[in-house]
Amino acid sequence: MIGFACLLFPFGNNIRIFIIKHNKMALLAYLHYTTDIFEVFMTDVARYQQKSKTLSALSIAGVVLTLGLAGCSNSETTEAAADGSATTEGQNIELLNVSYDVARDFYKDYNPLFVEHYKAEHPDSKILIKQSHGGSSKQALSVANGLQADVATMNQGSDIELLEKKGLVESDWESKFPDNAVPFTSTIVFLVRKDNPENIKDWEDLTKDGVEIVMANPKVTGNGRYAFLGAYGYGLHAFNQDETKAQGYVKDMLKNVKVYENGGRAATTTFVQRGIGDVLVTFENEANLAATDFGAGQVDIVYPKYSIKSESPVAVVKTVTDKKGTTDAAKAYLDYLWSEPAQQLAADLYLRPSVKSVLDKNSDKLPPVETFRPNDAFGTWDEIMSTYFSDGGVFDQLAVNAPQ
Repeated sequence: MIGFACLLFPFGNNIRIFIIKHNKMALLAYLHYTTDIFEVFMTDVARYQQKSKTLSALSIAGVVLTLGLAGCSNSETTEAAADGSATTEGQNIELLNVSYDVARDFYKDYNPLFVEHYKAEHPDSKILIKQSHGGSSKQALSVANGLQADVATMNQGSDIELLEKKGLVESDWESKFPDNAVPFTSTIVFLVRKDNPENIKDWEDLTKDGVEIVMANPKVTGNGRYAFLGAYGYGLHAFNQDETKAQGYVKDMLKNVKVYENGGRAATTTFVQRGIGDVLVTFENEANLAATDFGAGQVDIVYPKYSIKSESPVAVVKTVTDKKGTTDAAKAYLDYLWSEPAQQLAADLYLRPSVKSVLDKNSDKLPPVETFRPNDAFGTWDEIMSTYFSDGGVFDQLAVNAPQ
């Protein structure tokens, strides 16, 4: 029944609603089909609940708990494997990379690069890479709660720090790789409708009457947090570090938020494919993907004059790799992120390489932007999380329609 239900998934909304309404086992299969469609499922549930009360909140909670406690199966992941079978040396390695939402495009292409490199150095080995993607903080919580990740590749330091506090990641994780374990960075930009009908040029334009903003939810996603902190940092910069005026600007901007999505990719889908909003506030690489791929010809990118620098730290989940015997392979997987092919791949996908020579070579597609680091403006990630994103924190105080 589960396999049958998974086969039904591609046929569209009617099948999904049938599964939600009629068949608990099929519902579980639907959820386990892929982590990438979790937000799609929740959207379907919301639509169905508008028509019927038979799917209770308790039922949804139970299914979500099941999903959260479950491990990653083949159907939930993208895979890249070296050719060949396990040898007498027993080198049959499987790694799980738990990562943030909009990194899926990079790792989808990076994994085959790494597998080819690893195979050249270990010709008698077979290595399989699996992926899991979602909102960065949700992913970190999944690992903290038992998801058996070999590596964590997140988009904010607090997510790795959470794993460090849980004893899953070594305390000196930042020193294990170059650039404080940040292989590439990004920044926050604006994606607008073709020809920019609302004439959005910089942060102050996001407060115009009638402008509708789409962004990821700062309560649960790194994408949303960087967007919020980018706006706040702009306010401090524009008003000479006047906290009251900066908060006034941010409050006016957040009044214009039409949708807070549960992930960066979900926010892009809402803006580009569902046609909601006038501007999407998101990472540079995600905006470029939309502008050059599935939103080509429909959207333009606007670079603010001053924006936030987002860093994507990586770490080996040592407690898992020690148990599985995959520590060396996991370290090799992350080490290769600083190789020239991987850094160029990052640039090709509009991520800003940490290796300066590669970044300089790609200045045509990655224009210089004045940026600030969140830790320089707002303190440590622990301080940022408790001050701005805890329940009742600054975000909740300023966002009149903040997600609960």
